[in-house]
Amino acid sequence: MSYTAKQIRNVCLLGHSGSGKTMLVESMLNVTGVTQRLGKTADGNTVSDYDPEEIKRGVSLSASVIPVQYKDHLFNIIDCPGHFGFYGEVVEALSVADLAVIVVPAKGKVPVGAERAYKMVKERNLPCLVYVSKCDEDHSDYNAVVDELKEKFGNQVTPIVSPLWDAKKNVIGVLDVLNRCAYGMHDDGKSHHIDIPADKEDFVEESYAALMENVAEYSEEFMEKFFDGEEFTPEEVAEGMLAGVKDGSIVPVYAGSAFTAMGTEAFMHGLITMGPYPMNTDPMTGVDADGEPVEVSVSAEGDTVVYVFKTVSDQYGKYSYVKVLRGKLTPDMTLVNGRTGNNEKIGRLYAMCGKKASELKVLNAGDIGAIAKMDGLKTGDTLSTDGIKLDPIPFAEPVYSKAIAPKVKGQDDKVGVGLNRLNEEDPSFSIENNAETHQLVISGAGDIHLDVIVSKLKARFGVDVVLSDVRIPYRERIRKSVSKQGKFKKQTGGSGQYGDVWVRFEPNEESEEFVFAEEVFGGSVPKNYFPAVEKGIREACLHGVLAGYPVVNLKAVLYDGSYHPVDSSEIAFRTAAQLAYKAALPEANPVMLEPVGELKVTVPDSYMGDIIGDLNKRRGRVMGMDPVGGEQVITAEVPMAEMQEYAIDLRAMTQSRGSFTFHFVRYEQCPPAAQERAIAQAKELEDK
Repeated sequence: MSYTAKQIRNVCLLGHSGSGKTMLVESMLNVTGVTQRLGKTADGNTVSDYDPEEIKRGVSLSASVIPVQYKDHLFNIIDCPGHFGFYGEVVEALSVADLAVIVVPAKGKVPVGAERAYKMVKERNLPCLVYVSKCDEDHSDYNAVVDELKEKFGNQVTPIVSPLWDAKKNVIGVLDVLNRCAYGMHDDGKSHHIDIPADKEDFVEESYAALMENVAEYSEEFMEKFFDGEEFTPEEVAEGMLAGVKDGSIVPVYAGSAFTAMGTEAFMHGLITMGPYPMNTDPMTGVDADGEPVEVSVSAEGDTVVYVFKTVSDQYGKYSYVKVLRGKLTPDMTLVNGRTGNNEKIGRLYAMCGKKASELKVLNAGDIGAIAKMDGLKTGDTLSTDGIKLDPIPFAEPVYSKAIAPKVKGQDDKVGVGLNRLNEEDPSFSIENNAETHQLVISGAGDIHLDVIVSKLKARFGVDVVLSDVRIPYRERIRKSVSKQGKFKKQTGGSGQYGDVWVRFEPNEESEEFVFAEEVFGGSVPKNYFPAVEKGIREACLHGVLAGYPVVNLKAVLYDGSYHPVDSSEIAFRTAAQLAYKAALPEANPVMLEPVGELKVTVPDSYMGDIIGDLNKRRGRVMGMDPVGGEQVITAEVPMAEMQEYAIDLRAMTQSRGSFTFHFVRYEQCPPAAQERAIAQAKELEDK
């Protein structure tokens, strides 16, 4: 069946890991008859968690698209991971969702994952509602959770569907305030109308009246009708509630239980009435083929524009997940990739339901689907008839790095191929081949993120790897001038080798670059050997005398020497220059330099003391503090050597509420204790 944009709801499920997002999807599929039995995360048989790593770990690791058809509407449900290491998947989902649903369990405190989800939603001006899950479990407390939601998110939090309890505190159904009715549950999971309990009638009427005040704010006409005591029609109620959800003045709260399907139908009905359809959402921005700013709104009219928001590349093939923004998409169309300028012929189209693909003949404006085997496409690409390039997905910077190497020598190519394939799926991690430290470095959101990458390398590409600390790229420099002779003389029976130089090594305060100069008089060293002397010292500078790190801020002046008319050669003078270098630098008061970066940590006010105390332990210098959006941004300069595990430590200190960025700024002289540690580490690496 083909759906128009007004019938489509693109919904992403957000929240803390384990809050019940995947089970809510299972309940929706079961109630609508797509599945005959309820899958369970613990059993590894849910529709949306189909990757072997997800089944093994029992948590969602990637966003999966699940289409649900209900009452002539299509919900494209994007089930997102709740673990903080996989928020790249959340950002992908948010780029195409028209409504966010934050799932919160009905017992315990509102988890930090819900707080972070709400923050991300507000930053993107995306409408949202809240689903309180597991309402029928022991020790659940729906009312306490709603109170805390209001405390954390504000008074716009508005309960719409709440649980109904019997005298023994057993949940027997749900109460729908907006429609002023109640639902009980049949044994087959279907809901049915029941009478509102007498002790709840006043509560329903009071809550409904409060909702109508919100509806009245939609327009002056509605306000006038409200004050005249006139009832709003169901269409007007829906119009006003939708407007409130869209502008964020209303955050509806729905209660339910995925295991019993309690509240699932009421929730889906809420998606229809309160979920903005694609044409009712903000446009996407970008540039046209000439580089001029452009906005693209969802519309069935006009030339086709398609946005690629996710890539899956596995044993089933490569699928590019897309949202059609304008026009329609059909197989065999030829569109322009805004990133490359190349023409791309569209392959087969599919509706994805977890790993199951159902072929489609057309994708209409506002709909989400997948294109098969489009090797030229990457996540964030735009396909259009006229070369439009929409803004890329704003992935967070990777903050946790490790060196990666194969356990078996000779498998470096397999590691590289595997990482590049995985990076197509997950652009939130980066790969760098560091020529200076001779390490292949992967950077991601945290230790679990990298651990999953390692597991996928083994499972999909058959290569075992090990992770190790990233080597810090120290430098060495000298602090005083020293002159030394370097003399190379070798007689082997035939023509010999002879080179003799006197070189003055001095600190170069003007530049990190090596500077070579000559002050030779009288031809003691012929000019044709000057380049050999310079080359010899440049080669030697790659390895300092303290720990073998490159030497910077060095000036070498060739001022004297001698030569042999027969035995002198370029290689002899190059060797002589290196001998002078090795003799001089230990006496030139060498020191080590360490890389220092600018750290920006964003944390709630309550963690300020812990963060600053920790920075002091890391030899950090706090440069400033700025309040931003109810949080504090601490700016500090910290040595790179102290930042290796900061992503994990910050998560522990702030219960995952903190975030940070770290960028290299400059090199500074190592304190004695840090220098000793760096030298010891270099010696340890040399001995391995």
